[in-house]
Amino acid sequence: MPDIPWEERPKGTEAVMWRCSANPIIPRDLLSTSNSIFNSAVVAFEDKGPRRFAGVFRCDDTNRRMRLHVGFSPDGLNWQIEENDVPFEGADPEVARWEYGYDPRVTKIDDRYWITWCNGYHGPTIGVAWTDDFKTFHQLENAFLPYNRNGVLFPRKINGKYAMLSRPSDTGHTAFGDIFYSESPDMEFWGRHRHVMSPAAFEESAWQCMKIGAGPVPIETSEGWLLLYHGVLRSCNGYVYAFGSALLDIERPWQVLARSGPYLISPREIYELTGDVPNVTFPCAALHDPETGRIAVYYGCADTVTGLAFGYIPEIVEWTKRNSIV
Repeated sequence: MPDIPWEERPKGTEAVMWRCSANPIIPRDLLSTSNSIFNSAVVAFEDKGPRRFAGVFRCDDTNRRMRLHVGFSPDGLNWQIEENDVPFEGADPEVARWEYGYDPRVTKIDDRYWITWCNGYHGPTIGVAWTDDFKTFHQLENAFLPYNRNGVLFPRKINGKYAMLSRPSDTGHTAFGDIFYSESPDMEFWGRHRHVMSPAAFEESAWQCMKIGAGPVPIETSEGWLLLYHGVLRSCNGYVYAFGSALLDIERPWQVLARSGPYLISPREIYELTGDVPNVTFPCAALHDPETGRIAVYYGCADTVTGLAFGYIPEIVEWTKRNSIV
């Protein structure tokens, strides 16, 4: 997709990823009821016009309830987000009973757009739904038992099965977290769980020493699946969320080929350092152009607003290999 949002690398820097000069691209109060808009997912949707890009957005309201809303954009920068919640339908009433939903991802597989999110069902678990028009959303069974977060689908079947990354957790903030891989024949029954990777040792890579979780949909490259993921450091001033990169084996994605020791993006700007939850950069979506290698990554900033960062996939792949701690 050649017309993704894009800015060239600023002069005078050799950064592997750099921030959009218009950040934050989505303010906290874009909706009449929103306290914050962050940790959201976007995809290419229609060829042209105001629905060129679509997304599912985490919009915490002024009751501080965690809600999901649909949005559209002609350019990936300027967004119109609907005031009403995502209209899920079709699920068993037991599963459809809404408690909360947050941190969505959107993955196109064949002719459907699949939404996964942290769904409240006696604790956090992974909700699953699909749409083909971003108007009607067909909800399935939850993928896993509580407690789980950061459910991220691969963009195609692997060895004939749907594949998902997730991060088992607990009822609280979760002072731990490994990434796991799971498979499903039908997007409803999940099994063949495999461990992918754990937090790094503090002395090896401190920014990801407490817990980690999958970010945007993995990108298939000639060197493996490129996975951007967040890591958490517990500092004397609280938690700090940064993100880095890994390469996973194409046919056995639970095998890590490379994993960055340094981070790509960490809280630095005022909109990342200050907000409802300070010191957070949390990636949830990426648009990319295979022809040029460009990538635009959407990330939540301080659990308050949405930012955008840019890079080149070949550079990120080579940087990950060169700085790998595997």
